[in-house]
Parts: sequence; structure tokens; C-alpha cells
Amino acid sequence: MTVTNVNLALVGAGRIGSHHARALAREVPGAVVTTVVDPRTEAAAALAAELGAQPIPSIEEAVADPDLDAVLITTPAALHAPAIITAATAAKHVFTEKPITTTIEDAHEAIDACTRADVRLQVGFNRRFAPGFAAAHAAVSDGRVGEVRQMRSVTRDPGPFSVDPAKIAPWTMFLETLIHDFDTLLWLNPGAEVVSVTAHADALVRPDAKPDGFIDTAMVTLVFDTGAMATAEACFEALYGYDVRAEVFGAKGMATAGCGRTSDMTYYGADGASWDTSRKDTDLLHTAYVGELDAFVRSVRGENVDVPGAEAGLRALRVARAAILSVQENRTISLKEIAE
Repeated sequence: MTVTNVNLALVGAGRIGSHHARALAREVPGAVVTTVVDPRTEAAAALAAELGAQPIPSIEEAVADPDLDAVLITTPAALHAPAIITAATAAKHVFTEKPITTTIEDAHEAIDACTRADVRLQVGFNRRFAPGFAAAHAAVSDGRVGEVRQMRSVTRDPGPFSVDPAKIAPWTMFLETLIHDFDTLLWLNPGAEVVSVTAHADALVRPDAKPDGFIDTAMVTLVFDTGAMATAEACFEALYGYDVRAEVFGAKGMATAGCGRTSDMTYYGADGASWDTSRKDTDLLHTAYVGELDAFVRSVRGENVDVPGAEAGLRALRVARAAILSVQENRTISLKEIAE
């Protein structure tokens, strides 16, 4: 079967951008990375040479190419909005890593730009494409779980934590880490909306950085309009590996998803049983990353594919902004207080 090629520009040649570009080029049929955009010319040139692409320093120059179909944005979160708007204005379809933007106002501007240009906008909520999470969603959607009562979503990054806290943007915990959990909880409770958010956060891994506003550990409680309750928790250090899990409990049963094991092999020896765990998101969730990128490429071709779009990005961002406000003011936040 002949597959129509989709030409893409990668905007942001960092760790996750490089992973996504390689996945597109090697594992997504018909995806062609033609351009690598990054102001760090050496990084752009190195990745472009590996992929047979052209290194370009600016997104404006990249989207001027009439043969370009879409843009993949993996820049720092604060730069998502202008990149989305620039791509949409040039009539290019957009895949952006989460969050959609860092502010509600920017999100609306980006969404409006895509709507005016009639281009697709997909947000990188990769857990929707992980087999276990997709199966849990199916168990809710087909009624096996029943009316949802309680939920839980967990994200713990592999340790030891070695990043300079000063290099982590403020509120990264909510805007870039827990944003995945907020989307997961919303997705696993279809038709329900969050009505209140209560968040607690601290610097338990690096307490020395707390005076500078650094946060590395958080727990958030969500209440839905159905009465269902959920918790989202995250920490920047888990010495046992990368830990991503979810649970949805209902009137008829419960579904869980997520496992940090690298395989289903368990070793049994004199000291007991043991197994290896994933230490990178690009290992644990590689299949999910490929799945979301493949879905984007197929949607650009015009296929009817269910992907997290503008609405999903905005809903999760509103919860994240409510969590930030909850920490700032040490109180429960009604989602009505957060701009729609």
C-alpha cells in the first residue's frame, strides 16, 4: 500500500525533540523530518545530519517552505504559544509537547490561530497511547468499571535527582509533570468536569532550594461534578525507577495501568525475586510516544483519528493553574475561579 509522505519540521532539538524526530523518521510510516529548527546551531546541525534533514535557526524560515505539512514543537514550555501561532499562521498542522501553553490567555491565542487557519492541533499527552492506559480507558468507556468513584494518577521521575534546581522553570511540577496526570484523570472520567482543586507541594528532595521557590514533591486532590474524587501525585526522585501509574475505581470494578518493569521477566535467586525497571521516559513510554506521533501523522493525512487536541490541552492547563493558585494561597480553588 502506498503511504503519502508527511513533511515535518522539528522545532527544538533537545532531549525529547531528538527522541521524537528519530521515532518519526524510523518508526512512523510516511513521516519525513525535513527540517530541524533550533537556535543552537550545533545541536540542530548534528540532529539534521543524522536524519538527512536541513538545519534552520528559526521557525519563521522553516514554515516558509511550501512543501512543509506540519510542525512538531518540543521547545521549552514558555515558547509553545508563539511557535504554535507562527506555524498556524503559515497554515501548518501542529503537534506540541505538553503543556499546550503555560497560561490560559496564551492557550486561547494559540487555539484561535489554529482554528482560523483550519489546521490540526495535537497536544503530547502520551499516556493515552500507552496500551495499559488505553485499556483502562476502554474499561471505563464500555461500562465495566461502572460509575467512577475514586481515581489516582502517579508520576515519579527516576532518581537520584541530579538537575540544578535553578535550571528548572517555576511551577514545572504542575505545568510539565503533573499536567500528564491531570489529563489522565480527566480522560479516565469521560463526561465529568473538575470543580475544585486542592494542592500541597514542597521541596523534600532538595530542601535547600525551597527558599528560591523550587518544588520537587506534590499531591493534588480533584473533585469532579459527579462527586468522584481523585489524587494526582508526583516527585522528582524515585530511586527504584520511572514510576507512572493510574487507577480508576467504580461501582462495578477497578482498572489499573502502568508498570515500571522493563520486561515481564522476574529473576529468582538466593536473595529473593527481582526485576529491572525503566530509568527513562523514552524507554518506559517509547511505544506511547510512537503511537501519538503516528496518530498525528495520520490525522494530517486526513484520517479520522482520536487525539488529544485543543480542548484536552486547555482542560488540563486549567487544572494546573488551579493547583498553582492553591499552593500560592494555601486553599482549595474552585475551577470557576480559573478563566475558561
